[in-house]
Amino acid sequence: MTDPRRRRVKILATLGPASASLEMIRKLFVAGADAFRINMSHGTPEARASLIAHIRTLEKETGRPLTVLADLQGPKLRVGRFAEGSIELTTGARFVLDMDKTPGDATRVELPHKEIFAALTVGARLLLDDGKMVLRVVEAAPTRLVTEVVVGGKLSNNKGLNVPDVVVPLAALTPKDRTDLAFALDHGADWIALSFVQRPEDVAEARALIGGRAALLAKIEKPQAMERLHEILELADAVMVARGDLGVELPPEQVPRAQKRIVAMARALGKPVVVATQMLESMIQSPSPTRAEVSDVATAIYDGADAVMLSAESAAGNWPVEAVAMMDAIADQVEDDPLWYARVHFAEAASGATTADAISSAGGAIARTVGAKAIACFTITGSTVRRVARERASVPILCLTPVLATARRMGLVWGVHAVTTRDVAGFEEMVEKSKRMALRTGLGKGGDLLVLIAGVPFSTPGTTNVVHVVRLTGSELTGY
Repeated sequence: MTDPRRRRVKILATLGPASASLEMIRKLFVAGADAFRINMSHGTPEARASLIAHIRTLEKETGRPLTVLADLQGPKLRVGRFAEGSIELTTGARFVLDMDKTPGDATRVELPHKEIFAALTVGARLLLDDGKMVLRVVEAAPTRLVTEVVVGGKLSNNKGLNVPDVVVPLAALTPKDRTDLAFALDHGADWIALSFVQRPEDVAEARALIGGRAALLAKIEKPQAMERLHEILELADAVMVARGDLGVELPPEQVPRAQKRIVAMARALGKPVVVATQMLESMIQSPSPTRAEVSDVATAIYDGADAVMLSAESAAGNWPVEAVAMMDAIADQVEDDPLWYARVHFAEAASGATTADAISSAGGAIARTVGAKAIACFTITGSTVRRVARERASVPILCLTPVLATARRMGLVWGVHAVTTRDVAGFEEMVEKSKRMALRTGLGKGGDLLVLIAGVPFSTPGTTNVVHVVRLTGSELTGY
């Protein structure tokens, strides 16, 4: 059984060409990765299946449940192709977007998304190639948009297009996404990330298709999602601050404020929150990050994010292991700061009104009062553990569950070390098993106090109603 991580924040590492082998995935885990992201925008089904198989092999080697997140591409908008491969957009010139499949030139190009034409009106902005070029609509027709080039530049085939000013009536799940979703579920993905969420209905549609076979994470990368953030978070199991596209559609100076708002609201609702994109961007090419990047990662950890994510740094960069190790080192330094715990509690999570909420909140308070070394939670669905984690307890959380899928999902939850164990039939068995697992994982030693949280009757989801304090003697290591 692998020892728990020392830190509470989790590291989510994206896999790709630089980290596709079992050997490299093993190195990323040893360096500090707790969960692995598979970007469904890239690679073949065979390559993705291989990545998941490697993760499950590593899981058996380490004895630790490992988390797989499948990130769906979503309805990414792109322009068509050019006869010469690219053109130069001149500031102040007119440029037409239409539905003609003829290869484009310096005056026009195909926009193969009919929904865009119905949604846009005069004055709306179009951002091309991650915002490098900006167009403004001056004439709008059902199949043709005449724009003025506000910021020019080189535009090449199939570059991305963002529409920040309107809600585009696009389904959150494209036909490709539905195929990829079925693939991910069939291969045992633990989390499904939904891209370009605009409204809570997008989340509801994906949840219905998932049918409880995986947890659902909503990526916030559209300004329209910010307007209905609370509704989206209520429906999702977790949320990601996806600063790439969010930073294209919002002015860059507004992204930090949006990030703070998303993190704070997710914390208040008890939903895991991941901060992602360009966190250690320079480490794609360099073995060391910039000081600003280090500060960026540290800020997310001080704010109490559940996880921080590496994208191209671990997927396609020259220094994937070093990037994970650096993120791990930053987290260790932040969490060693005497001021860190107070900063994490800059805004207290508002506990719910249920018995389970009260018990979970009390467990953290009791652990602080009596000086317990850990909180052990018996859970079937993981809801008890998530309630304790939302309180940002001062001690590690030991998740004990007979359900492997539940244990695997804990890889994105703050402060949790998950262990799969046989179910318990009675209170005394629960106590003895909790003590034994705390000793085996190194979360406690003889003489330490342990806070137990569970529900009676056992194996019944939603019955969290017991909090109990026990002392470890060190003799509990025998047994099963």
